[in-house]
Amino acid sequence: MDIDPEIRTATGVVRGRWEDPVAVFRGIRYAEPPVGGRRFAAPVPAQRWDGIRDARRFGPPVPQPGNTGSVMTSVSGSTDDGSGDCLTLNVWSPDLGSATLPVMVWIQGGTYLENNTANPHLDAATLAGTGVVVVSMNYRVGVDGFARITSAPDNRGILDQIAALHWVQDNIAAFGGDPSNVTVFGQSAGGASIAALLVMPSAAGLFRRAISQSMAGTYFTPRLAAAISATIAAELGVQATIAGFSQLPPRALTDATTAVIAKMPEFVDIWGPMTFTPTPFSPIVDGEVLPSAPWSAVADGAARGVELLIGHTRDEFRLYTSRTGSATPARTTAAFHHLAPNADGDRLYRTAYPDATPSQRLEVLHTDWLFRMPSLHLADAAHAGGGPVWLYDLAWSFNSEQGASHSLDVLLLFGTLSPAEVRAHRAAHPNAASEIDQVGQYMRADWVNFATTGNPGWAPYDPRARTTRVYNAGPITQPYPEEASRRIWSAHRFDTLDLTP
Repeated sequence: MDIDPEIRTATGVVRGRWEDPVAVFRGIRYAEPPVGGRRFAAPVPAQRWDGIRDARRFGPPVPQPGNTGSVMTSVSGSTDDGSGDCLTLNVWSPDLGSATLPVMVWIQGGTYLENNTANPHLDAATLAGTGVVVVSMNYRVGVDGFARITSAPDNRGILDQIAALHWVQDNIAAFGGDPSNVTVFGQSAGGASIAALLVMPSAAGLFRRAISQSMAGTYFTPRLAAAISATIAAELGVQATIAGFSQLPPRALTDATTAVIAKMPEFVDIWGPMTFTPTPFSPIVDGEVLPSAPWSAVADGAARGVELLIGHTRDEFRLYTSRTGSATPARTTAAFHHLAPNADGDRLYRTAYPDATPSQRLEVLHTDWLFRMPSLHLADAAHAGGGPVWLYDLAWSFNSEQGASHSLDVLLLFGTLSPAEVRAHRAAHPNAASEIDQVGQYMRADWVNFATTGNPGWAPYDPRARTTRVYNAGPITQPYPEEASRRIWSAHRFDTLDLTP
């Protein structure tokens, strides 16, 4: 198709491009630029425009390390390079004339510090080509999106996600999608955002199904979030208020955040477990925007009307340990003290994993505490709350250094890691290059089946049988495979993180 498609949205006409076999629209504004007086406010819906807006290029990324643009602090909110116009979304559609296709809205992760839908590994053409409309969005991160700021609403990044979901409801039919059949799916910070959306009153009715991949299990009390924001503000000699932060350009805030990340181990006796994560930000359970941590609310039935698909990768934390190496003995002792579900955690992990080295046991602890057990316990909560839920575990990997590490599922799902890249890895498994496409196809088919019908194709999860889809070179269905860790954490209850006593 040679003619660039044009679609009339509720706010104006956008022109995209056919990139066979899908039509792609990039950089569509869903909210007004978060600059000037809107910088730390809840998102404001996009204003109408005249004429035709070009939607063939991604919009600018939100402020983040390496991409701080030139957002000014003037009342007018003007920018000299357009980088303030960062709250945009993208649409991939295989059939613009349908209005009946399932819709899958992607919420990217990135430790609440990074978010850029222009990342080539997030190109949704392959996924959309299977018969769904795919939407992705930029949302605010870092101080702008997740810091606790006096007089500003909390969780502004998640409020941006909700604004994008409202845009989907109002406009997606024009792109071939069915607004009554929307599935949100996301990974890591995106997966945790989805868990939050499940229990946020302002998100009710905006999606029918949800897929939480490798959710990060950290949610902060206002007290902990305020202490972290005050520390970032102190780096800059200001108060953690709208007035204090508004006088500073994004680069100053990202630099101060980076400085505090480097110092986080020093705060372990005050900030507790969160100092073992790579980020000082997480959703804030403020009792208003986010009324409670997801596990308790989901168990009480908050997500009963939403079909859920939940899971994780086998070796989540190896993505980080493969980069940083082994922790010091002191840091290892502190990790077991702060992260294990009880005071006997070190012994329990030694017993459960007798052949593991100390570094390997530490890696499993991090994997369990931050990703695997929060996901499993959310599945338990969903079942207790009376909603349908399915569980999966990605066990396949393409190299021996990282294993089935954090974010591998994203590459497989979007199909953006090629066999050639796999073969080029110094520690590639012998058959990995010939297996990667089929593993990705299996996952995409299951995700699309779920988005289309509400059933990915295997038995739902329940705490007795613990039926789990395990993705190896060929998928199998079996009881939950991480039984040793499950037993260690069986009596633990995940909740918000607070300042330590």
